[in-house]
Amino acid sequence: MSLPTWAPEAEALAFLRAREDWLRTHLDRAPDVQRARIGVRVPVCGVPRDVVAGKGRAARFLDGCIEVPEGPREGPRIKALLTAMARERLTAATTAHSQTLGRPFSKITLRDPRSRWGSCSSKGDLMFSWRLIMAPPEVLDYVAAHEVAHLAEMNHSDRFWAVCRRLCPATDTQRRWIKQNGADLLAWRFEGDPT
Repeated sequence: MSLPTWAPEAEALAFLRAREDWLRTHLDRAPDVQRARIGVRVPVCGVPRDVVAGKGRAARFLDGCIEVPEGPREGPRIKALLTAMARERLTAATTAHSQTLGRPFSKITLRDPRSRWGSCSSKGDLMFSWRLIMAPPEVLDYVAAHEVAHLAEMNHSDRFWAVCRRLCPATDTQRRWIKQNGADLLAWRFEGDPT
């Protein structure tokens, strides 16, 4: 838990104690942390892919596998590969939906937020989680459509959802998938060797 420097620690602890049952229930439901490294299977476009030892300096996606040089930077190299793949797919999906809607976007940035999959600023700047590349392509496409729909409707009104469903008819199905499986994508860790 984090709290502002001015907040009394006793209040924070009292808050936690009052909600201990709720907190334990949610922690028990959280998926186990997964570490991206050689010998595991990392989801790419919704399909678990073997991570195998490779040559060179960077990870690459080859023959349905993620090849990465052995060493303490396996995780960061896999993350760099997935981020590049996400940028390519999200740019294509966003551009297509933007053209369909007739509303241009300003720029795309990729981040690793813990509480949202995308956002749209009033300037038309779109932000996406690079982790969307681990989800099935239809889910990535839905999130791109969702954020592009905000270029027309900066809210979650019925009009917004109508635009979103026009861009992505399977909106409800893909929203359900991300709600049910999103925590599994967030459980992956891509730091260097933790030892």
